[in-house]
Amino acid sequence: MRQRGKGCKMIAIVDYQMGNLRSVQKAFEKVGHPAVITSDPKQLQDAERIVLPGVGAFRDAMRELQDRQLIEPIQQAVQTNKPFLGICLGLQLLFDVSFEDGEHRGLGILPGRVVRFSLPRGFKVPHMGWNEVQIRRPAPILNGIDQGSHFYFVHSYYVEPSSDQVIAIETDYHRPFCSMVWRDRLFATQFHPEKSQQLGLRVLKNFAELEC
Repeated sequence: MRQRGKGCKMIAIVDYQMGNLRSVQKAFEKVGHPAVITSDPKQLQDAERIVLPGVGAFRDAMRELQDRQLIEPIQQAVQTNKPFLGICLGLQLLFDVSFEDGEHRGLGILPGRVVRFSLPRGFKVPHMGWNEVQIRRPAPILNGIDQGSHFYFVHSYYVEPSSDQVIAIETDYHRPFCSMVWRDRLFATQFHPEKSQQLGLRVLKNFAELEC
């Protein structure tokens, strides 16, 4: 994997007032890659790669992205094959529709939907804590990540892609669910790399060092 060239621009973390963005920024700093937190559409357009993190309600997140005029630069980044990483809610927002407290349209970048866990007694919602992952497709940002590694999750909803071809990782919680997608230079995880200790930092470092 090649290091970032001298001409590469900074990583931009999308600020839409959803979640602890500073923890993601600090994680990138820890692996030697500065990142800026921004809600400036022009700065997102100019960034070399984009990270869309977040926790909270799907509907509120889409409203914040709309109000801050961030939807178009996010969609454009993916369309132009700019390296893009979604985290947790940032994964779910990529899909067509979410059924969290009603029915709400997403960014429509990936076909599919976001649904709530429906689990038997003994399984708690939200799904919270460390869980094992099964790698289905070895995406570039998983370089150095072994099959059966553990990452940290906090979520009540999960994505159901229309096509299995975008699924990179599955995780079992009563039954398998998609916990990472990969298409071209678009990557998104349901787990939190910034909270997943050394393996999570490895994922972020891999993303930051994708060829420009």
